[in-house]
Amino acid sequence: MPAPVCLIENDENGRLCVRKEAKDILDEINEPVVVVSVVGLYRTGKSYLMNHLAGQQSGFALGSTIESKTKGIWMWCVPHPNKEGHTLVLLDTEGLGDVAKVNINGCVYVVELAEHIKIRSTEAADDEEEEEDSEFVRFFPSFIWVVRDFTLDLEIDGKKVTDDDYLEFALNLRKGVSKKIRDYNLPGECIKRYFPSRKCFVFPFPANSHQDMTRLEILQDQDLAQQFLEVTGHFCDYMFVNSDVKRLKGGHIVTGRLLGPLVEIYVDTISSGEVPCLDNAVVVLANLENQTAVQEALKVYQGGMEEVRHILTEFSCFLCEHQTLYTAEAVSMCYTDLLEENKMASERKCRDLLKNLSSDMSKRLQDGEYSQSGGYELYCRDRDAIVEQYRREPNKGIRAEAVLEEFLKEREPEANSILCMDNKLTENEKQMNSKFILEEKENAALLKQKLKEEEEKRIESEKMMETEKVRHEDRVKQMQESFNKEKEQQQQEMDRAIESKLKEREEMLKKGFKDEAYNLKEEIKKLKDEKERSHGGGGIFKDYVMPFLCPLVETVPNLLMQRSMMKSLKKGLKC
Repeated sequence: MPAPVCLIENDENGRLCVRKEAKDILDEINEPVVVVSVVGLYRTGKSYLMNHLAGQQSGFALGSTIESKTKGIWMWCVPHPNKEGHTLVLLDTEGLGDVAKVNINGCVYVVELAEHIKIRSTEAADDEEEEEDSEFVRFFPSFIWVVRDFTLDLEIDGKKVTDDDYLEFALNLRKGVSKKIRDYNLPGECIKRYFPSRKCFVFPFPANSHQDMTRLEILQDQDLAQQFLEVTGHFCDYMFVNSDVKRLKGGHIVTGRLLGPLVEIYVDTISSGEVPCLDNAVVVLANLENQTAVQEALKVYQGGMEEVRHILTEFSCFLCEHQTLYTAEAVSMCYTDLLEENKMASERKCRDLLKNLSSDMSKRLQDGEYSQSGGYELYCRDRDAIVEQYRREPNKGIRAEAVLEEFLKEREPEANSILCMDNKLTENEKQMNSKFILEEKENAALLKQKLKEEEEKRIESEKMMETEKVRHEDRVKQMQESFNKEKEQQQQEMDRAIESKLKEREEMLKKGFKDEAYNLKEEIKKLKDEKERSHGGGGIFKDYVMPFLCPLVETVPNLLMQRSMMKSLKKGLKC
């Protein structure tokens, strides 16, 4: 992606909308994404930092006037410099406080996050709302505070402190119950409550002169302050190492292909005046992924059918039936799986039955009992007896006649050979000589060789089926391991949330905020209860996606097996 594009903008009616160009770019990204967004007042250098994260000197527009240069939310997708196979998604937002913007509703979203994002879709009681409020800590990103043009000494009560200590000092709560104190404490409480991971960077002036400050985009590194460059390097390194892959509720990793619909869901919900819900977003994304998987499975099937369409004209009915079967699979996967299992079970039972019934006949053939005058009549009598006995057997299933037809068709070359031999023996019975006997032995040897080759082909087909079975079991095992990993990540999220709340409570106790400490104790208890309840669960993604993916995984081995059997049959007919 050579340059940033606008992701979210205001349309002519003032409603938020997602740009199709940006959505198409996200749809092409199948890798996990690490999302980094910047928010702050206009003309404070946000775009400059984002350009450095992208590894470029320019890209996001920089401005030097009192008007905000960035309008809407702009996106730049670049390969992650530290994590191979990941994409870094940089989001540069429109600066707050632009004098040209009269709509200040966006500021409310910064302070009242809990009023504009919900975890669950159902209406919650007061105690459930408090529990949901504590769950935000599990889903919100890391909070990094960047302070620009910092010239003061990092000292508190005469002691040197770090950038992070400076942030925590700024978030300290004041004691009291007046409205002024409550208004002062509100931003700090929100930041501590919703962002468990917090980091601070203080930047000195980037340049010495006002003229250089207005043209940072074209200045070289040697023209900037050395201390400013060092802090910028530390900032970028921290972002690359500590920014996690974006995940949904339950620990499911988000790719670019998932991020695009997720953005559309939130933007459409906010534009309609409703409250975005994390649960609903996960369900909608799962349904979208299911539809995409069905379309991809249908494409795989159609490609496979195109390859085998011209093998034999007599298989036209077979192809038509399977076309209908696999088209129906896209609508009702469960029904198709049951039908396929029933058909395979019927075929196995019928083939085993015919094998047992024809064992005596095969032995007679090997012993040469049909290689004599009148042998064809004896052969037909034995074959008809097998068919009659086969049809008397009950509960053979839907493939009974089809398997019988295949059995008789496989015996046609054998019957023709016996008939030919019988005719020759009958016509020349009185004139048989050693040369004739030798020729008949050769024919019998050829017939035996052909039967042997057919048996070898059957064994090869069974080996191929066993191989595909092992591959299928490996796929199911890999999927199970993936879901177990999701479950472990979910437990880790809960542990981090509990640890953050424990530290916060300890800090409140030390500073004498007993009421806040008691509230944090209740939140910690609820988080621990939630951890116990979710210990045996599999996550939203497993509940919605796993029931669909298991039958879908079974479809591909069956299709590959049919293609392999068709190729083997085509090769046998050519011979």
